[in-house]
Amino acid sequence: MSWAFLRDLLSGVNKYSTGIGRIWVAVVFIFRLLVYVAAAENIWKYEHDEFECNIKQPGCENVCFDHFFPVSHVRLWALQLILVSTPSLLVVFHVAYRENREKRHSQTLYKSPGEIDGGLLCTYLISLVLKTGFEIVFLILFYKLYNGFKIPHLVKCDVRPCPNTVDCYISKPTEKMIFLYFLVATSCLCIVLNLSELSYLLCKYSVKCYLKRYTKEHR
Repeated sequence: MSWAFLRDLLSGVNKYSTGIGRIWVAVVFIFRLLVYVAAAENIWKYEHDEFECNIKQPGCENVCFDHFFPVSHVRLWALQLILVSTPSLLVVFHVAYRENREKRHSQTLYKSPGEIDGGLLCTYLISLVLKTGFEIVFLILFYKLYNGFKIPHLVKCDVRPCPNTVDCYISKPTEKMIFLYFLVATSCLCIVLNLSELSYLLCKYSVKCYLKRYTKEHR
């Protein structure tokens, strides 16, 4: 899978972000996207082939694997990366709309098309709320699907067509658990950064509005 589009999107958004937003972009790009492409994808590459049960009943291994891993960790992580990064397109599209509007009217309509104010501020805040929401939803999804943030060495399966309770072994469980903890930690860090940026922008806008109103009243 090519991640060039996501990389270009993050690079483009970086131009219109606050300082906290640039840290978020760096965390997503370095600690999530690059880690996924360089390491995590390969660790889960043959997870189905390396899943073994101590019985060779036809269909038993497949059913047990599907029962314990309804969605691959790494595919769910990829979907999370895509959805978390997509709201940033709203900001890029809004800035493009401003620039095209200025070209169409052949005059300067904004102090800077990429400056976070007015309608662009609302779009930016919406993108932050969406990104935070996606992060939280995926953390809950990971927790619910896999009964917590852990990967056991051994699982016991009694799903048909297995004739009785069989022991199934997961490949590289310790390595996978380390990456899963890393995934959870970076998701939590991104949530903190998004909430911090949201609070910063709301406080900054509130102070700006207050000062404007105060200046009008004391003229």
